[in-house]
Amino acid sequence: MSTGLKIAVLGTGMMGLPMARRLAKAGHEVQAWNRTRAKAEPLASDGVTIHDKAADAVRDVDFAVSLLENGATVGNVLFELSVAQAMRKGSLFIDMASIQPREAREHANKLQALGVQHLDAPVSGGTLGAEAGTLAIMAGGEAADFERALPVFAALGRATHVGPHGAGQLAKLANQMIVGITIGAVAEALLLAEHGGADPAKVREAISGGFADSRILQVHGERMVKHDFAPRGRMTVQLKDMRNAMATAEEIDFDAPITGLLEQLYAEGVKNGLGDLDQAGLFVELQRRNALD
Repeated sequence: MSTGLKIAVLGTGMMGLPMARRLAKAGHEVQAWNRTRAKAEPLASDGVTIHDKAADAVRDVDFAVSLLENGATVGNVLFELSVAQAMRKGSLFIDMASIQPREAREHANKLQALGVQHLDAPVSGGTLGAEAGTLAIMAGGEAADFERALPVFAALGRATHVGPHGAGQLAKLANQMIVGITIGAVAEALLLAEHGGADPAKVREAISGGFADSRILQVHGERMVKHDFAPRGRMTVQLKDMRNAMATAEEIDFDAPITGLLEQLYAEGVKNGLGDLDQAGLFVELQRRNALD
């Protein structure tokens, strides 16, 4: 019999599935739900119990972890699929999806009215980090709830409490602004080098270790050089995050012109049929704009 925590995982897509698997392998008793059940079925071999209804997955658990697509979906699952009502009083809902800070605060208030605690704890590190348990986790909410959640986070990566409800989502927006903008910078620079006659693979090698080096240059830059745009984090998801950043900037009267420009470029890429490519697929959109494909 498991001596670990009782944890429900809602959403077993590209991030949720490996994270649920890590929680199960850490000795926790994991319940899982996904709108398309077939996407959750592979977890059965890891000892995870699969449920047809989200509300059934969260009954009597200590923690419910959400890895859903967006804020509207989180709200739908919580309050229209009866997850919030099914969670026992005193349990903790940990929303690890990337949504707007305003939405996170709204969900927290509604859950607390039902006696359920809330953390917004989005992650960075992609599918590789989810599989390896090396995610960066940015948590907003009460400090005591963050401390309660540390055994959950321990199987997934490194967690930092960054402030009150909504602050985790603000940190994730900052992360995604940097990621999205830097992908654009790397793509444009490598294309410029190639168009001017340099070998982009060698240019990437040459600037590695200098001030222009970054995780983006190493991971996404390699994908660009190899033209490997199989989705790990899709263009559509990056566009969603850039739009969330712009919406939040408008709410707090903050001018974000660089993010705005990159949001437009990702939108053009998605409009031109690149939405299912990896976020590094912005390279393809910039390639198209320069008639280099």
